[in-house]
Amino acid sequence: MRAAPRPAVLTAQAAAAVVVLLLVLVIVRLPWAGDLGMHAATVQRLRHDLVDPGNPLVDADTPSPYYSPWMLVLGCVARVSGLSVFVVLRLGALAGLALLLSGVWRYVRTLSGHRAAPALAVLSLLFLWGTVLFNWSGFYGLNSLALTVSYPSVFALGLAFHLWAWLGRAVRGDGDGHGDAGWGVWLGLGALWAVILLCHQFSGFVATLGAVATVVAARPGRVVWIRLGGGLVLGLAVLLLWPYYDFFALSGAEGDLESVHRPLYEDLLGRYWLVLLGVMALGVRWWRDRWDPLVLFFVLGVVVVAVGGLSGHWSWGRAFPAALIPAQVAVAVEVGEAGLRWARVGWACALGAALVVGAWTQVGTVGYVVKRGDLPEAVAEKYRRPWEGYHWMTPWVKYGDVVMARAGRPARQIPAYGAYTVAPGYPDFFLPDEGRREGVVRRYFAEGTSGRERGEILREYGVRWVVDTGGAAGRGAELREVARGPRGQVLYAVVR
Repeated sequence: MRAAPRPAVLTAQAAAAVVVLLLVLVIVRLPWAGDLGMHAATVQRLRHDLVDPGNPLVDADTPSPYYSPWMLVLGCVARVSGLSVFVVLRLGALAGLALLLSGVWRYVRTLSGHRAAPALAVLSLLFLWGTVLFNWSGFYGLNSLALTVSYPSVFALGLAFHLWAWLGRAVRGDGDGHGDAGWGVWLGLGALWAVILLCHQFSGFVATLGAVATVVAARPGRVVWIRLGGGLVLGLAVLLLWPYYDFFALSGAEGDLESVHRPLYEDLLGRYWLVLLGVMALGVRWWRDRWDPLVLFFVLGVVVVAVGGLSGHWSWGRAFPAALIPAQVAVAVEVGEAGLRWARVGWACALGAALVVGAWTQVGTVGYVVKRGDLPEAVAEKYRRPWEGYHWMTPWVKYGDVVMARAGRPARQIPAYGAYTVAPGYPDFFLPDEGRREGVVRRYFAEGTSGRERGEILREYGVRWVVDTGGAAGRGAELREVARGPRGQVLYAVVR
């Protein structure tokens, strides 16, 4: 007869279940922040044309790295079902969350047989960060995950955990280092690796570092290396043959991304100091085994991040999860795997205290589910209000219309509803006239620009609508006010 779970195990599992329920409720609300508009626009284009969707943000026939295998699936769902893009993104978020949770469970099971380990790992991944809130795609703290759960980065990270779990079992085999997985397994691993890279390049890099650590830690024999090579060849072929964009051309886009990623290296202690507990756990694991896969994973992540910071390649900061994940998982595993009982109790108490601090830091996430007025004042103070959408425009602005909008939130959000903007709201390596478009938008909204020049710009780009806050750009003879939205925004129709 199977023994009943201990109270500590039930506590960890119950806490993880509550947090997962919170994330599910957040998905129902789908708060708008960051890159949601970009991904909604991508699904919009694919639902209308799966073969040649064009640029997701502007009216131009260019490829885009956002046309990934996962976005293609969601585009097919939207096209076949007729559901709105935002409903499809909610479904995608549920699938991504399920994939992430199941991936963490499988990966942790390759490291520990303790029943509390997977639940503790989930809690550590969500809360073991710092006391300065930080949100970014590919970073999976609770508040960040709540705002990015519908992004391809979450789906890709979930696949990464499954990749590491599958690879760990394949490379170890029966424990003799020779592996017993056949060619089919290794080719499947290669294809999965390529899909992760295509879905989210930065998460794919993290997945690659974790895979390298897993293989090196196993010190496999010649047969495994040969089959691994075959899997890599297949993965590279998938990357090469992907029809929606040139994956290998993205290596030339690094310079365009550096300024955007500079903030990743700011306030590191405030954002990550709770992870130091995990670093201590890694030290213990290294003392027991110099080839520990989590230790090797952590070292690879730290090296990449450090080189990026020292060389000014700020985009390399997207590899921070490669240093965070092994530390967070290590302390969760150590709670059940430490040799002496007093050591296990000590790790459990330390982790519990750190999780409480991390949870309080991110408690404002509850505000995405509960109205701010119903929250305790201390919790409400930590709540960050999400962006307001542009659904108020949709009775007039139709799919494919071109809208003149300022840089920033308007340009990032409006394409989510099917319209195009003159300039993209995000850096676009594949758009050859990106700089010119940005200059045109600045010139259009500049105070000193004449009405005649504004009219020429509108005609050149086929603009049908202008969104502004009622400034000089909205007082031209070619514009007619149609509607007003939040924050003083005005929708103008271009009079032909």
